[in-house]
Amino acid sequence: MTSTMRTTVGWHVDMEFMEDDQHTRAVAMVRLPDGTEVRAHGHASRHHVDANQPRVGEEVAGARALNELAMQLLTKAHDEIDEVSGRTSHPIHV
Repeated sequence: MTSTMRTTVGWHVDMEFMEDDQHTRAVAMVRLPDGTEVRAHGHASRHHVDANQPRVGEEVAGARALNELAMQLLTKAHDEIDEVSGRTSHPIHV
């Protein structure tokens, strides 16, 4: 039996960064097909002896925002499973 996977929906994640010399903040947002927007934040701080590398701050803050976004999506999915089934389901693990 052969199974082919096809793309039925696509998600685009928007990421914005706000930076100064010591801090980078990131906001990640995804709009789901049902119109729900899920937003998450991430933060990175540069130690004063470290070189000023804005891209590194963006990567750390962005990764933290995406990690929080993933956790929110897992919680949303878990809540929807419980709502439809009428029972408490097993936790969804990363």
